[in-house]
Amino acid sequence: QVQLVESGGGLVQPGGSLRLSCTTSGVIPNYMTIGWFRQAPGKERERVSCITGVDGGFSYADSVKGRFTTSRDNAKNTVYLQMNSLKPEDTAVYYCAVGGSCYSNFDWYVYRGQGTQVTVSS
Repeated sequence: QVQLVESGGGLVQPGGSLRLSCTTSGVIPNYMTIGWFRQAPGKERERVSCITGVDGGFSYADSVKGRFTTSRDNAKNTVYLQMNSLKPEDTAVYYCAVGGSCYSNFDWYVYRGQGTQVTVSS
């Protein structure tokens, strides 16, 4: 059973940056997709980004394009989400997930993390 652990969350001022990490307890095949999701209080969970394993393509939600970048280090079994120019509306619990494709539904991913809190506030 592969476990995912997110880290790097915290409190940051508007305009600041954070880098989230998602570390897996086992090796994730290169062909699998890694997704980042977030859920703000009172809102549905939404996909923020994903890296497809087959072609290494990227996908980002319109709300984070140009500000967030995802990458993966297979040697470290870690995926990153670099978040720049953070806004208060980015406040949410952020999750990573591993699956067969870039699904928009978090529950369709095979492995899912427990989340890390990101708070953007002055």
